[in-house]
Amino acid sequence: MLEIKNKKDCTGCHACWAVCPRKCIQMKPDEEGFLYPEIQLDQCIDCGACEKVCPVLHPADTCYPLEVYAARNRDETVRMNSSSGGVFTALAEEIIRRGGVVFGASFNEDWQVVHSFTEQSEGLAAFRGAKYVQSMIGDAYLQVRRFLRQNRWVLFSGTPCQVAGLKHFLRRDYDRLLTVDVVCHGVPSPLVWQTYLDSINPQKARITTLSMRDKREGWKRYGMNIQTDNTILYRGKAASNLYSQGYLDNLYLRPSCYACPAKKGRSHSDITLGDFWGIERVHPSIDDNRGTGLVLVNSPAGMNFYQSLSVFQKMATYAQGLRGNPSLECSTPLPKAREEFWRRFPEEGMKCVSDIHKRNRTVWIRLQNRIYKMIRT
Repeated sequence: MLEIKNKKDCTGCHACWAVCPRKCIQMKPDEEGFLYPEIQLDQCIDCGACEKVCPVLHPADTCYPLEVYAARNRDETVRMNSSSGGVFTALAEEIIRRGGVVFGASFNEDWQVVHSFTEQSEGLAAFRGAKYVQSMIGDAYLQVRRFLRQNRWVLFSGTPCQVAGLKHFLRRDYDRLLTVDVVCHGVPSPLVWQTYLDSINPQKARITTLSMRDKREGWKRYGMNIQTDNTILYRGKAASNLYSQGYLDNLYLRPSCYACPAKKGRSHSDITLGDFWGIERVHPSIDDNRGTGLVLVNSPAGMNFYQSLSVFQKMATYAQGLRGNPSLECSTPLPKAREEFWRRFPEEGMKCVSDIHKRNRTVWIRLQNRIYKMIRT
């Protein structure tokens, strides 16, 4: 029987919930808003299935990519509505063309992030763009298995820990499954996200537009854009946004993100996607500040599928991609201020983020000035 003694040892992937033959595991939120499995002991038959599929208890081996690319979608509209280069859409459209199903993270009617699927190209727009909140997997793994057993193509996209959870749940390879994960900094609390939305929209007006990676001012200085029918709730640089500040200060990531078990390719995804930060040094000729994707092709199956696409691409190396994306290998450091945030959050809400962020920024500026003086002397 699965027993979680330390919250850092659970990624919330839902594999245990999905595999339980008695359905005696419930995923319940803790005081930080993250879901954890809770076992109904009176129904448990102690079969051990939940332990067998846990990717934390059974981490996979390190895996490095076969090839690395800087790439982007040839459709500029798709590219501008994507987080980076729009390569995910190219992958997903090929799956749809083959009569398959695409799973990804989307916003629901309450603007919380959930995993859902589409069988139509028109449904792919919901999966585009970054969503800096941990998604609720729900029954996605069960749905993936159902479609695979129907011999359909399936693309499952998610964070590395979610892909690892799916792989452990399935417990076998499928020729028509393509797994795609993202370079992950860490997943913020759904509770904090909801609190932030409530703070900027106290009248509960209907939100019609929400983009966490608005690129109208450029890919490298992306912003956040949240609007109702009649009001701009927030439009500006992400660096000036209260929610983004707390996220980038690592104040409310899931505890497992500070000791992620899926780094260094341990998700065993077929393809990893991210932003090719530093493209101006690697391939300056294609740097137009509209978004360039980092593509890591990790498996022969991923290679065969990726080579069937018509995307603009340039070869790169893993070292070049890693330089701008240390999250490929390194977990986010646990900040000292995290404990303070959660102590103050129940009473102050998002107000405490500003105070903590200003203090962190002051410390960082002082450190920069100290380094500068050392260099000058």
